[in-house]
Amino acid sequence: MYINEKDIEEYFIRQEPFYLPTGNEVLVFTRAWENRMPVLLKGPTGCGKTRFVEYMAWKLNRPLVTVACHDDLTAADLVGRYHIKGGDTVWVDGPLTRAVRSGALCYLDEIVEARKDTTVIIHPLSDNRRVLPVEKLGKIIEAQPEFMLIISYNPGYQSIVKDLKPSTRQRFVSLEFSYPGEDSEIEIVAKESGVSKETAAALVKIGRMTRNLKEKGLIEGASTRLLIHAGKLVCSGVEPREACSYAITGTLSDDREMLSAIGEMVDAVF
Repeated sequence: MYINEKDIEEYFIRQEPFYLPTGNEVLVFTRAWENRMPVLLKGPTGCGKTRFVEYMAWKLNRPLVTVACHDDLTAADLVGRYHIKGGDTVWVDGPLTRAVRSGALCYLDEIVEARKDTTVIIHPLSDNRRVLPVEKLGKIIEAQPEFMLIISYNPGYQSIVKDLKPSTRQRFVSLEFSYPGEDSEIEIVAKESGVSKETAAALVKIGRMTRNLKEKGLIEGASTRLLIHAGKLVCSGVEPREACSYAITGTLSDDREMLSAIGEMVDAVF
């Protein structure tokens, strides 16, 4: 059964999301979609992976179904289940099934956070079969030609227990993301938050300084997303150092010594 695009109108992105390419990712993604190949996005949190997917959905004019994966995500959550409605038992498609039927882009964000038995169901969709077995219906659903499976994860956070198996990883075209170059990051922060280029440059400088602390006890430096949050606070009238304290310093760590070190960085820049 093919789902009419009118039935998934809410999943279309009608306004162009702001995205600044940092390499060949737009071309590679487009070619992968044209060749019906799934894509794996790797990179640190807040570096633009989700925004990139939203931009590509807009560019390709395809609906986007996004699933935030977590420990309790089951196969039924993705595929669907029977529900009781008005005394009748009816089948309700899950987000993955809905995307397969409608030819949407399906984005499974932080795929390694999902249960292992959940990730197995994507295997038939991520090879040349492009099918989704739905055991409860006794059916095998063939993906529409426009369907694309996209998964992402942050390699820096994962342990051996939470990592992609080679049998899963080797089914995907891989795109690696990192934080933008300095000039690009300044442009992004200024555009997204509304602050001046000068303030954006100061925020980016702080962000880059915190990223250098990763080898000194900080789990993760300030993401581009955090810098945008700080910029929005500044744009709303919050004093820059105070905005950085709320949006950057307090978010990155609870350790007093680390908080003090980041605070000194902020004081030095502002």
